[in-house]
Amino acid sequence: MALISKIDPLTASEEVRRAIDRHVAQGHRVTNEKLTLLHNVTCFEALEAQSYAVDRELARLIGQRAADFFEYAISLQNDCLVCSTYFGKLLRKYGVTDFEAFAFTEEEELVIAFGRAMAKDPKGIPKELTEALLNRFGEETVVVLTTMGVFMIANNCFNDVLQVDAEP
Repeated sequence: MALISKIDPLTASEEVRRAIDRHVAQGHRVTNEKLTLLHNVTCFEALEAQSYAVDRELARLIGQRAADFFEYAISLQNDCLVCSTYFGKLLRKYGVTDFEAFAFTEEEELVIAFGRAMAKDPKGIPKELTEALLNRFGEETVVVLTTMGVFMIANNCFNDVLQVDAEP
């Protein structure tokens, strides 16, 4: 059971309703995590709106499919039920029913390994992995990957600390 209540959009303040309207107008859903974050619009915008902006940059640089695989790998490594459930549903559009057995491209395997390493031990990422990322993608992409990974870890942590309910 969640530790923090979800905002009711029908009774929320005008500021919260505007934030929800902007989010929905951009094509995003309003999830349990977002309804929890909306207790404070600044926190919502910092964690959600900005993570979507970084996700768009990551998709531009490596493609949406690889970006989704990267983010899912982090959620799995962190054992975040909310995010792994969300991405598990999303990955079905790529035909992924078993993430561990799926035939990823070399590029996807590299970003998945980086995501898992970030979530497992950010201070212990193997040097050969970061070198491979830099050789394959360059510095800008590695900065964007890392930033998106940090956002995913923050989302996972937020959901786990506050015991946000996973979507049905």
